Amino acid sequence: MADPASYRPKTSDIPTKPGVYRFRDEHGRVIYVGKAKVLRNRLTSYFANPDRLTPKTRAMVFTAGSVEWTVVGSELEALQLEFVWIKEYNPRFNIVFRDDKTYPYLAVTLNEKYPRALVMRGDKRKGVKYFGPFYPAKAIRETLDTLLRVFPVRSCAPGVFKRAEASGRPCLLGYIDKCSAPCVGRISEEDHRQLADDLCTFMSGEATKFTKALTVKMQEAVAELEYEQAARYRDDISALNRVFERNAVVLDDRTEADIFGVHGDELEAAVQVFHVRDGRIRSQRGWVVEKVSDASDAEFVEQLLTQIYADHADRIPREILVPTLPEDINEVATWLSDLRGSKVSLRVAQRGDKAALAGTVKENAEQALRLHKSKRAGDITTRSLAMQELQEALGAEQALLRIECYDASHTQGTNVVASMVVFEDGLPKKSEYRKFSITGDAARDDTASMYDVIYRRFSRYLKEKVDPTAFVTGAVEDGSIGEVEKKKFSYPPSLVIVDGGPPQVAAAQKAMDDLGIDDIPVVGLAKRLEELWLPDDPFPVILPRASASLYLVQRLRDEAHRFAITFHRETRAKSMISSELDAVPGLGKAKQAALRKHFGSMKKIRAANVDELTQVPGIGEKLATVIKESLEDASRPSVNMTTGEIVD
Repeated sequence: MADPASYRPKTSDIPTKPGVYRFRDEHGRVIYVGKAKVLRNRLTSYFANPDRLTPKTRAMVFTAGSVEWTVVGSELEALQLEFVWIKEYNPRFNIVFRDDKTYPYLAVTLNEKYPRALVMRGDKRKGVKYFGPFYPAKAIRETLDTLLRVFPVRSCAPGVFKRAEASGRPCLLGYIDKCSAPCVGRISEEDHRQLADDLCTFMSGEATKFTKALTVKMQEAVAELEYEQAARYRDDISALNRVFERNAVVLDDRTEADIFGVHGDELEAAVQVFHVRDGRIRSQRGWVVEKVSDASDAEFVEQLLTQIYADHADRIPREILVPTLPEDINEVATWLSDLRGSKVSLRVAQRGDKAALAGTVKENAEQALRLHKSKRAGDITTRSLAMQELQEALGAEQALLRIECYDASHTQGTNVVASMVVFEDGLPKKSEYRKFSITGDAARDDTASMYDVIYRRFSRYLKEKVDPTAFVTGAVEDGSIGEVEKKKFSYPPSLVIVDGGPPQVAAAQKAMDDLGIDDIPVVGLAKRLEELWLPDDPFPVILPRASASLYLVQRLRDEAHRFAITFHRETRAKSMISSELDAVPGLGKAKQAALRKHFGSMKKIRAANVDELTQVPGIGEKLATVIKESLEDASRPSVNMTTGEIVD
């Protein structure tokens, strides 16, 4: 840990203007971003008597190795730049709001030739119309199934659509009238798109004209004594009404508001929001966050609003009700109004139906935090215990917050590859996994491979550590000029684990020694008895059989093995598929890919005759003949003319 006095700037050097500041750790990684009306007042408060700082602020300033700031023209600009940098750097000491679960949306893929209606989760896609989120998922799936009776839009996957199109027969939904079957030409492209537009119009809130039209049809069917058809229309009307069924709490029909509720303790906080449109609660969302900073309730609400609405300006309502007003309420309200394009009211509900609904939202937040803690308590405790046990068993000086594990994979010395997996705080961080292809002398045995991988990984780290261009000047997301951090290979781990015993550990440690790195411990995990081997130690470290620490290292080893095996299989498959085709004169990569796509396997390519080969785009009769002869020569065994023996 760094002493804050070692990087404390002179008070006279800090400007007395609004701005945004960043704390960086000893590796240059941004760990906290904040804004201030007066930079000097805010920054000097971090360097007061450490005993007077709150525990989390104290941990942040002692983790940091430097601080820097950027002066802006107003508090509103500071608010905008703070959000941009929090999003870019993802600082560990800033509160980051993530959904406590992924919510399903009803999506209509208007970007396709024949739009498709389906239930989707995850990131939004361009050209897709979304409605929701909805909860629970079962409700929207049942609703979609019913809506397809009224709006029989295509809902099948692309593969199903292509198969039906090729066979000339629709799928089951086409036979039961829940799809208009554009795959077989029962409906034109224009009429099908109109169906999709009608579905979107209905989901946007204009349900009256559709229910009225169905009511007229039902009455006409009754008049003509077609009671079964009338019953069908009746069920359709009932289904459409259920989609927009009023909630228990009903506000004025003109109400368009988001109502937030927050409940937290010293460590975590839960946030719930009800989205009210046309006086009805259309949907609900929730987040559970770790309170990594000592932000006040007002600061917490400000960060909540900026992170939620910055990328979703189209979802900002006319009114936002919060439990506590932000300190810079005028700047936040102005920022929200600019995003929406019209005035946004930001206030606390004091009385009436809205205050009652706000109480319900807060109660939901309390329930969400209680449920979250009951689910996570054992998991968090186990992970913390595992890292502590492992640190004590290895005698490590630092907490093992980041652990990297390496494994090599090959088939009898061919297609040698290796993997690097990363666990932070006891959980996989898959965005920082790495794959290594190993060739030449490094592929001769496991120890040479391990030396090569460790040397390559940490030589890259050392290069980035001393490279002054790790931070360059350029345009940030809002178009202004500022510092843009290059994506680094990764940051140094607290522990390196290699799959293997003393030979692999010795090779990894030699790579570290050759690079001059002496502050990162290296151990090996042997599979036979699950013991840990330290460099130059004749006796292994034996972890208790039922310990959380042993389970943690086993998970690391298994994940590294899985990742390496997957990469090895991909590499081996590519080499096996391409080897025979590479030997064909005049057959380039593009035509090889066309052959594999057309036939699907090398076995079918070998079995194809010249006429079948010419059906592949780009393959003429002459080239098809060359391919056929080359593959036959490659598969035909040779004969020793002296002994008459067959030579493989």
